Amino acid sequence: MTAEHIVKSFDDELKLLSRTIAQMGGLSEVQLQTATDALMRRDAELAGKVIQSDKRIDEMEQQIGDMAMRMLALRQPMASDLREVVAALKISADLERIGDYATNIAKRAIAISQTQPVSTLQAIPRMAQLVQSIIKDVLDAYVDKNAERAVAAWNRDEEVDSLYNSLFRELLTYMMEDPRNIGSCIHLMFIAKNIERIGDHATNIAETVYFLVHGRGIEVARPKGDVTSYAIAPTPGGRTGA
Repeated sequence: MTAEHIVKSFDDELKLLSRTIAQMGGLSEVQLQTATDALMRRDAELAGKVIQSDKRIDEMEQQIGDMAMRMLALRQPMASDLREVVAALKISADLERIGDYATNIAKRAIAISQTQPVSTLQAIPRMAQLVQSIIKDVLDAYVDKNAERAVAAWNRDEEVDSLYNSLFRELLTYMMEDPRNIGSCIHLMFIAKNIERIGDHATNIAETVYFLVHGRGIEVARPKGDVTSYAIAPTPGGRTGA
């Protein structure tokens, strides 16, 4: 086998790896969108389809892992080629977690479909749409090897956290105003947290893309704005209390 043939064969394997990552990413995007649609429509059947589809994402992660391990063992890549294989492993792991969180949202959507509607539900799709746009941008950045686009998406995670903080406080208020809202609001809190965590994994992908292109990490601190761990519940009169 000639050296030229070996190089072309390896390039073909890298391209297949990249395409498989892109396909897995597209499926993860669809999972989040469908889970959000199921929540808004109170459609338990649609949510069930999201849960069933998660297996395909798990299978794709395994496929990517097998491909990457084979390439590492047989090709022994170096420099940018090695970064490309390692990046595929890291990104597939983040996409698998995104799929898991979308599945969790779908499970909560089934539970919420059996409770009374809550008006604050409208804030969820805004947050989900922002996260979806970040996922799309980081995946496009990966395909194009565009570090600048990855960093731009990375910076938008702070906006996701801001929406999450606002929604968290709003849900606390709803629960205190009417105890009948507690069940639905708790489910919505978990859903919002799942979306926020999906945003974190999209941010991880952005960092991986930057490393893939430049061979080093992003040199500034990750933007984070989730302060719900320190939140104090408002009193019925609108004041905060311990």
